Amino acid sequence: MYFCAMANYFSTKFTLGILGGGQLGKMMLYDTRKMDIKTRVMDPNPEAPCKISADDFEVGDLMNYHQVLQFGRKVDVLTFEIESVNVEALEQLESEGKKVYPSSATLRKIQNKGVQKEFYQKHKIPTADFQLFESKADLNEAIIRKEVSFPFVWKSLTGGYDGKGVSVIKKQEDLIPLPEVACLSEDLVNFKNELAVIVARNVSGEIKTYPVVEMEFHPTANQVEYVLSPARIDKAVAQKARDLAMKVSSSFEHVGLLAVEMFQTSEDEVLVNEVAPRPHNSGHFSIEASYTNQFEQHLRAILDLPLGATEQKCAAVMVNLVGDAQYEGEVYYENMEEIMRMPGVTPHIYGKKETRPFRKMGHVSIIGEHIDQARSVAQEVKAKIKVISK
Repeated sequence: MYFCAMANYFSTKFTLGILGGGQLGKMMLYDTRKMDIKTRVMDPNPEAPCKISADDFEVGDLMNYHQVLQFGRKVDVLTFEIESVNVEALEQLESEGKKVYPSSATLRKIQNKGVQKEFYQKHKIPTADFQLFESKADLNEAIIRKEVSFPFVWKSLTGGYDGKGVSVIKKQEDLIPLPEVACLSEDLVNFKNELAVIVARNVSGEIKTYPVVEMEFHPTANQVEYVLSPARIDKAVAQKARDLAMKVSSSFEHVGLLAVEMFQTSEDEVLVNEVAPRPHNSGHFSIEASYTNQFEQHLRAILDLPLGATEQKCAAVMVNLVGDAQYEGEVYYENMEEIMRMPGVTPHIYGKKETRPFRKMGHVSIIGEHIDQARSVAQEVKAKIKVISK
């Protein structure tokens, strides 16, 4: 039987610190409000989405050692909603006895994609074959020596997000516009589906997985357009994906949420693509469709509370709302009233005042009895709503 040493976080002076004030932090704050947990948030943007919901909000550089250190000393437990955080400051805070979840050790393994891939190799976690390069020049030389063959996937080792820092390279000229940074080449996987599993693990080691989701990507922006839950895959493949996600979680010994992105190959093998140690785009469906949404679950995990049920109440599809490619400036959501008339449709607006091409501005959840019916409604929603500028 699982026992948890309960602390009283509710309606007290206990303060949870969150590094990063974007939409993930904002949605996490909804649940801290529900539980009446005091919060302090730091973000470099003075108008970050979290500003309206945190008890205390301060402007600061998440990569600045001293600013992160000073911020962490003001809170009781520290977490983050973005990986671009100064790890050395987190290590120092932990050495002073501060509780940081996920830990600096977990984040250090994940921040650099090369370190992350070598971690999978070491722990016998199936992943696409890869090679590491200190620069683009080194990669070009490897291509000339025929040590790397086309096509392949190029990834920046650090700084990539929302499809940035990843490119499919079909010929040597495709490398020209890419930055001169440390990178990796990865074999192009012949896959049927891109899948993801959210794993929750609390301080005491209790662990649960959410159902496998299926992700559909924008063909040019390389961003997720739709997330379908449950995934339309065979039960045996779904179980294989959940088992693999549990193995990844155990290997990282993370606390909090871990989003594990995977490929389902043409032979129904499952390979790990990459992970994110935080609430994730692939878990937004849980807000409307699950007994415990991913943001509440993250709080439960880092505060060592019992994990909530991960089962779904209904099928769900998430549609990403991103800035239209033709617009930039003060945001305007066109046809919002039309989609709000549709049953089972709930918009989530992140609070970013300025739109630009492919910027994540919100998402729409569609719930229904059957996944195919919800996917059909999602297509209608995608066609109707436009994120443009005034």
